[in-house]
Amino acid sequence: MAATDKPLLIKRYASRRLYNTETSDYVTLEDIATFIRAGREVQIVDLKSGDDLTRQYLLQIIAEHESRGESVLGVDLLTDLVRSYTSQAASVVPQFLTASFEMLRDGQSKAMENMTKTNPLLKMPGYDAMRSQQEAFFKAMTGGLIPGVSRDPSAQKPADDLDTIKAQLAEMQEKLSKLSK
Repeated sequence: MAATDKPLLIKRYASRRLYNTETSDYVTLEDIATFIRAGREVQIVDLKSGDDLTRQYLLQIIAEHESRGESVLGVDLLTDLVRSYTSQAASVVPQFLTASFEMLRDGQSKAMENMTKTNPLLKMPGYDAMRSQQEAFFKAMTGGLIPGVSRDPSAQKPADDLDTIKAQLAEMQEKLSKLSK
């Protein structure tokens, strides 16, 4: 896989086979999931019509993982998502989810920073092994991405104060609860 900032273009043929335009070979949904976990942006288009099918295939990848018992999305969350499509909350939900995931990444980034900087444990025997295990855990939890590192350098911004983020999250939760009543 080439290291590039532009999305990996996958074309869907009429036979529904998916074709990687960089490597000139056919790929599966699991291959696409692997590209994404490695931090690569992917765009899937229909060869004949040119329609962007990326969302459809990303949802299919999530559904397959969920059906195999790799549950990340609880029933309550899924129920709320379904409800959001039929209510005024639909306009707030994407922003709320984006902010929540940004908070998760920022928190993981700060935890990693604390593990590697001014930590008195640095002198403890076996610390390096513990730190590498912690890094592996964070990579596994974020799908192989380094926490806090944006794939788009132009999208990076200074980290907000944790209290500010908490206040924004509380405000969004309040708006959601008002909309669902």
